[in-house]
Amino acid sequence: MNEQQKLNPFLSVWLHPKKTARYVMDNKGIPYTLFIIAISYIGVFSASIIDTKLYPTLPILGILVLLIICSVFFGIISNAFYSLIIWPIGKMFKGVGTYQELFKALSLISIPYVILIPFYIIWMYTDPYSLFYSSFEGMLGIVGIITLFLTVVVTVWCIVISIAVIAEAHQISNWKAFFTLLIPTVIITILFVIVFIILAVIGLAIGSFFVY
Repeated sequence: MNEQQKLNPFLSVWLHPKKTARYVMDNKGIPYTLFIIAISYIGVFSASIIDTKLYPTLPILGILVLLIICSVFFGIISNAFYSLIIWPIGKMFKGVGTYQELFKALSLISIPYVILIPFYIIWMYTDPYSLFYSSFEGMLGIVGIITLFLTVVVTVWCIVISIAVIAEAHQISNWKAFFTLLIPTVIITILFVIVFIILAVIGLAIGSFFVY
């Protein structure tokens, strides 16, 4: 492969997700894929700390260390589990991708979250209570507003990238890739609702038992 054909996935995936997915699947090993996951999931978990009330129980530095640890372990587990779901569903649409190819390709979908890392760090240090507490009654600062706006934009773009890399990995159309992505999302949502209802019914039953 000549120099012109080499890609930097952290840059190219934004506008060329299919080409980037093919490049990573064909030319990069699992260690490089794990590196992508570890870095990008710091951004993912940064966007997940809103209203977690971690502060001031943990200092800001401790929260940052926790984010890095979670990105390494839970990021890899999440990508492995997600690939395990997408792989057979794609097969239903005549997809040809292997599990390893899906694992590599899907590692790319969270890369856009990397740009959120500095914004969340600044938000943590400048106005931690508005970040960690939804009940915060003060005005949300400009950093928080910009960060939330970017989080929405990045999340939408990650969905677009997901469809593209699934289509490339499974060699199917974008529409088939869309439904490959949609089906497990619907199933997981339904299972979550069912579990929530069951737990709510059990909770009400236990509560009524003690009342009477």
